Amino acid sequence: MKNQKQKEILIEQLKKTPIVQVACEKTGISRASYYRWRKEDEAFAKIADEAITEGSLFINDMAESQLMSAIRDKNMTAIIFWLKHHHKNYATRVEVNASIKNITAELTEEQKSIIKEALRLASIDSENADHLLIKNNDDSNSNDNQPNADRPSSQDGSN
Repeated sequence: MKNQKQKEILIEQLKKTPIVQVACEKTGISRASYYRWRKEDEAFAKIADEAITEGSLFINDMAESQLMSAIRDKNMTAIIFWLKHHHKNYATRVEVNASIKNITAELTEEQKSIIKEALRLASIDSENADHLLIKNNDDSNSNDNQPNADRPSSQDGSN
């Protein structure tokens, strides 16, 4: 019965402070007891998870309220934070400029040998290694028939 009352007190604290360590300290219940109860009592674990979620939403509401107050007080950091996270024109962007060159060529016998040895060392059997090499060459040959703006033209003007 005492454990049930302690569990209820802890659940209520988790709704206000959704950090297990802090909630346990405020209620005088050890973290070990909390995790033991979670392990032994599936219903408690579910209720505790719901309390932590509810508590997190509560804290989020408080944080947003404080942020709004800071914006009203003309706090530039708060204003920038709000705009970066709520307005697409101020969001942090990453721009990537690149070109990909598709160069395919027949592997030399030396390259095939190196790949086979690497695959052998990686514990891939020789039959699979041959299959991978054949597939690579088939892919190279099929790409040779397709025009490619990045591939230099031959001397006679054909690709």
